[in-house]
Amino acid sequence: MSRQKTLDLLSSGKTLWNTWRRENAEIQAFEPDLHKADLHGTDLYGADLHEADLSEANLQGSDLRKADLREADLRHANLRNANLSDANLLKAHLHGADLRGAILCRTNLKRADLSNTDLRGADLEGVILDKTNFDEANLCGGNLGEADPNKLMEAKERILASATVQSGKTA
Repeated sequence: MSRQKTLDLLSSGKTLWNTWRRENAEIQAFEPDLHKADLHGTDLYGADLHEADLSEANLQGSDLRKADLREADLRHANLRNANLSDANLLKAHLHGADLRGAILCRTNLKRADLSNTDLRGADLEGVILDKTNFDEANLCGGNLGEADPNKLMEAKERILASATVQSGKTA
């Protein structure tokens, strides 16, 4: 399917989009090309975007609550002020993404790559962490709320180690 047809289908509504993904599993590549798509402010609540190429996409202010973004490519995507509460980002690739002010409450970030992400002011309350990569991520002013303390400590240690290496200082 061409990139424009993919965008047109997604723009027609998440119900039609999710139905198409289910009904055409055998003929589609499960990798919708939404690279650099302008989807800012879009209602994608509960949308099936697993394995989608959303690299460099503009999703600023979008509603991605309960969206299925498993293994999605969100590298260098603009997710500023997006609502990703209860979304599934298992093994998602978010390297270099802008998540400033994003809401990630109860989001599944297991094995996700958040290296070099900007999470300043993001709400991470109740986020699910397990082997999440936060190397060189900026978490200043982020609300870590009640994230799993053990997983959070592991993530903080990795972030601090990364910051130490970056600055050339020793702990």
